[in-house]
Amino acid sequence: MNRAVVIALLVLVAGLSSAATVLIVNFRDAKNSTLTEEQRAVREKFFGSDKELPPIKDGQEMRPRW
Repeated sequence: MNRAVVIALLVLVAGLSSAATVLIVNFRDAKNSTLTEEQRAVREKFFGSDKELPPIKDGQEMRPRW
């Protein structure tokens, strides 16, 4: 076999495996994406409401505490 043929086959196999991985991950996410009302209530209670956070006032920027 020629070196170019081997490289082309490797690229083809890598592309096919990447495409298969994306399809499998998207299929799993599509099944589990909907939450029941009970799950939404628990999530909202744990993480807080879905409202946006208030804007940061001047001088209150978040800085790391070094």
